[in-house]
Amino acid sequence: MALFILAIVIFITADVLIRMISKRMTEQKQKKEREQVLQESLKLDFTGEAKTLKRAQVDNPKARILCVDDEEVILGSFRKILVLDGYSVDTVENGQEALGLIQKHHYDFVFTDLKMPMMDGVEVCKSVKHLRPDIDVIIITGYASIETAVETMKYGALDYVEKPFTEDELIAFVKKSLIKRQDKIQKQLKPKVHITHLPASDDFIQGEFSIPGGVFIAKNHTWVSMNQEGIAKVGIDDFAQKLIGKVSSLELPNLGMTIKAGQPLFTIKQGNRTVTFSSPVSGKVAQVNTLLQDNLDALEVTPYERNWVCALDAENLDNEIKEMTIGKSAVTFFQDDIEKFKTMFMELLKSEKKSDEYLEDGLFIGQLGDLTDVNWNKIIAEFFIR
Repeated sequence: MALFILAIVIFITADVLIRMISKRMTEQKQKKEREQVLQESLKLDFTGEAKTLKRAQVDNPKARILCVDDEEVILGSFRKILVLDGYSVDTVENGQEALGLIQKHHYDFVFTDLKMPMMDGVEVCKSVKHLRPDIDVIIITGYASIETAVETMKYGALDYVEKPFTEDELIAFVKKSLIKRQDKIQKQLKPKVHITHLPASDDFIQGEFSIPGGVFIAKNHTWVSMNQEGIAKVGIDDFAQKLIGKVSSLELPNLGMTIKAGQPLFTIKQGNRTVTFSSPVSGKVAQVNTLLQDNLDALEVTPYERNWVCALDAENLDNEIKEMTIGKSAVTFFQDDIEKFKTMFMELLKSEKKSDEYLEDGLFIGQLGDLTDVNWNKIIAEFFIR
């Protein structure tokens, strides 16, 4: 028996060692391939595209990066450090060449030195965000210019990195920037609305606004779904959920309370801010969704279906339904409010002097959280208190 157990231990140990050795060999092979790419890339002639361009591409890169600096030693550091860590890197020595490249190639990041002749980093940042707002700009700066680097944030720069930097510092910084970029992309919203036909989130398209078929949408962005017994389930719609963002708590109505359409029904909270939604129908509160109250993260999957807030025994549906939209009419209502929201939001941002931080569409999950309390309340009054 002891020999049997020993054999098993030896087998498991050998298997673990084999896996570790295999992983190490794979990493070493990958590193050698990247070193080879780095060496070969420096010998290529790209004068037809940009005179100072040096390109190092790897298979399945973590990100595609364009670096702009008039100091070759800095560009050399970027290529060596980032290529070996799995990034594809193009480098040029002036902003004009960089602007030509971003119109022909798809980069995730542009790293630009702040102080350069002819075209400085501020101008590069402004131009990149104008031509390709989807590309994130990182400013390379020295200690003496940090204040100016921070200033470029209002022109759309994602962040800045201070030189000189060590290999570990640059790798950590780029990793953090990539996570920040991916998080931002996940939160971006497309100003499109579609009707879903499957339960829960199976038919939902990432980043788009959705309305389930057969659901009525009220003017204050609550939704109503009715059964044959006249019970109306009520919740917040996708417009409200996405733009308000993560809900921190939910205040449910009392069971048995009688309410008229237009009277306060339930309140959602986001930190110290609240939005009270009025009831779209009249009736008596027959059910409250305590399961949703205990699992508010479910709203981020879908605010519809099982994530209703409360249910009313409706008493005047025939007349009150006329004030709601459904199907294509609901889609049109969403689209009109999205355009209205975009215009109003950008105007409010201008008053806060930070409109350049957003892409042209200006739509992100949880976007209202970036406003001051005064402007938050203006949006709430315009769209959710109707």
